[in-house]
Amino acid sequence: MEKIVESFELYGKQYRLETGELAKQATGAVLVTQGETTVLVTAVVSKQERDYDFFPLTVDFIEKMYAVGRIPGGYLKREARPSDKGTLTARMIDRPIRPGFPDGFKQEVHIVATTLVVDSVNPPDTICVAGASAALLAGGAPFDGPAACVRIGRDVETGEFIVNPTFEESAHSDLELTIAGTADYISMVEAGADEISEEDMLAAMTFGQEAIAAFCEKQAAFLAKVNPEPLEYTIRSADPCIAERVEPFFDRMSAALKDADKLARMGKVEDLKAEIKETQFSDEERVAWGSDIAAACKALEKKAMRAMVIATGERADGRAADEIRPLHIVPGYLPRVHGSGLFQRGQTQALSVCTLGMLNEWQRLDTIDPAEGKRYMHQYNFPPYCTGEAGRMGAPKRREIGHGALAERALLPVIPSEDDFPYAIRVVSEVLESNGSSSMAAVCGGCLSLMDAGVPISAPVAGVAMGLIKEDDQYLVLTDILGDEDALGDMDFKIAGTADGVTAVQMDIKISGLPTEVMARAMQQAKEARLHILGIMAQALPAYREALSPYAPQHEELYVNPDIIRMIIGPGGKNIKAIIENVGHVMEDAVKVNVYLKNIDDLAAVEDVCARYFTGTPAFRAVGTAALPMDALVQIDAIFGNAEGTPPIK
Repeated sequence: MEKIVESFELYGKQYRLETGELAKQATGAVLVTQGETTVLVTAVVSKQERDYDFFPLTVDFIEKMYAVGRIPGGYLKREARPSDKGTLTARMIDRPIRPGFPDGFKQEVHIVATTLVVDSVNPPDTICVAGASAALLAGGAPFDGPAACVRIGRDVETGEFIVNPTFEESAHSDLELTIAGTADYISMVEAGADEISEEDMLAAMTFGQEAIAAFCEKQAAFLAKVNPEPLEYTIRSADPCIAERVEPFFDRMSAALKDADKLARMGKVEDLKAEIKETQFSDEERVAWGSDIAAACKALEKKAMRAMVIATGERADGRAADEIRPLHIVPGYLPRVHGSGLFQRGQTQALSVCTLGMLNEWQRLDTIDPAEGKRYMHQYNFPPYCTGEAGRMGAPKRREIGHGALAERALLPVIPSEDDFPYAIRVVSEVLESNGSSSMAAVCGGCLSLMDAGVPISAPVAGVAMGLIKEDDQYLVLTDILGDEDALGDMDFKIAGTADGVTAVQMDIKISGLPTEVMARAMQQAKEARLHILGIMAQALPAYREALSPYAPQHEELYVNPDIIRMIIGPGGKNIKAIIENVGHVMEDAVKVNVYLKNIDDLAAVEDVCARYFTGTPAFRAVGTAALPMDALVQIDAIFGNAEGTPPIK
């Protein structure tokens, strides 16, 4: 294939799609560029079918440090496992691409997005969706595209929407909306915002849909030049007799689903499925049709649940469509930790714990993004026991990283600035039970833990997951969805925010052509639910604690005239020693000393002074810096501590 290039300008930025020169043994390969940020996206469609009851799609996003002119950190000096940002980007590519393949397509598909150049002006993530779509279609894959992804920002001064903002433009935006889909429908939404209204969020999504259509049109022009040959493939279809044998169990499946207890309901459903397999199919048929029988039973469960909801408005646990499950909220659940909060909604339970640290304990990011690190970290853990299953514990999975990032995004707008609260903040949300909307439970529990820790947040935050059941022209928007309503429904729409506005959104849509009025209805129901939850949270904890936990690090700043520093230190460090002893420690309790030097040639003199003051062998670190507060030449931070539960050293 000869090299084919399509260059174009949209919304004030330059883009380019090209193929035919690189990675020609892949099914499809496209080099996609915004500005000078360049990503190679390849797609390979395996010729071999897999006997799976799901579509075998794998997406990898590879961050190459050479793309930003850096050598990777660590001893190996090469890229290791993906960063959290890389994992989130892979998820962002996967979610709008996966629905575009036909049901029954079981050939393995592998998409790899490799960053070649990142210009530190244009982010590399959103263009990868267009690259993946173009690579699949250029290779003739049976993909319902073109598909594209855009990020929508909003200028805080003018209120104008910005398509694919640069890093600098994002810094002056009160909205970060990532939206993906085709020219006809939206399939994925991610958003973070500074408490914007539901109306503004809906307007941004509508604008984003229009932008997606424009990018899809340009991609179609590129593909017209490529003129790909369609791949030969087969669509796996089950023997019609399988559905015929399963269908008579519809009434019994409907009855099995009407149990408020998740484990009891799952037990009844699984027992019925086992009975169907045992009584309706021979041993030979079970071997030959294993995945097809499982898919038919799942389809029966889905049909029964949806019919129940649409026909009667009744849900599995007996709630109305807009009703929230019972809440159980306990702030300060754990002793000694800096802050904690237990949040339970129905059979979904999250215990969040807040830990405060000094600013130098922030998370450093070794990624291709310009951001060097972050002081607020929210992590989400989903152990197997929370769903009553046995399994392996290990590194966080993509879903855990994604839900942690969502909770972090939801709470970040209310976190006080470094000047107002000079601490690094880590929140860990442990999901102890799960039956839908565990990520939003992490948001609510995380907010409680922050308030319990005495973090002066600007406003409490809560979140809720919305669902949708749509059959023909009938639809029902569901508030606070169960796990089954998520798995068997048409939408998973998570919305978090304060009483004044939205701070985070995540949405996956499984159907096309979702009307705007349905979106508006979902957002209105979510707002009503959010206000209800915030009201219950306020009853349990009206405001953040006025004082920090005695187990949290204490911070106090004092600026003095450099001319009198000698007087403060005192002869032989007498006054410094008195200050240390006043907080229950002695000089021997020093465990870490950080020295910041404007002139590194002063290091020897500083080391000599520190050796006289700090006895023993505390950890010592010297850092050269271009500037220090008050034009000082030297800054010394000393951390004092003792073994937990023991008195200070005497």
